[in-house]
Amino acid sequence: MTLRTVAAGLGLLLLAGCGAGSAVSDFGTVVKGAKGTTVPVQLRTGQRFSLAVTGNASVGDSWSLVAVPDAKVASFISEERRGEGDQPGSGSTSYFVFNAKGPGTTEVRLFDCWRCGSQRTPQGEESERQSGEAVFTLTVTDQPPS
Repeated sequence: MTLRTVAAGLGLLLLAGCGAGSAVSDFGTVVKGAKGTTVPVQLRTGQRFSLAVTGNASVGDSWSLVAVPDAKVASFISEERRGEGDQPGSGSTSYFVFNAKGPGTTEVRLFDCWRCGSQRTPQGEESERQSGEAVFTLTVTDQPPS
């Protein structure tokens, strides 16, 4: 075996262990949203949580965090993606992972830019119709959620 072969093998092992979206394994409390919805979310200080939206990249879905929430209320940790099957065209769920920091209310907006490419803005009428936001209104208290 050559040094190049060993190095390539080690590189593949590292990639397999650190695949896309593997930075966080604890999603905390998962709250699901969808395009065109506003979801109220009750949290307690120190709680880890994820805002989850489904999509299918093979048809053009591309979710992103529009703006981070008020940093005094919640802090963004990472975006993770998990596939829903091994077949091409299978959908996936995007998890936007946060920690609840302190009491208060803030809003998180996720945007699905359908077939936007690198421009991150809808490219034409069909893209505008298929794109949309999922809104989450976060309320963090020092008390456990009811």
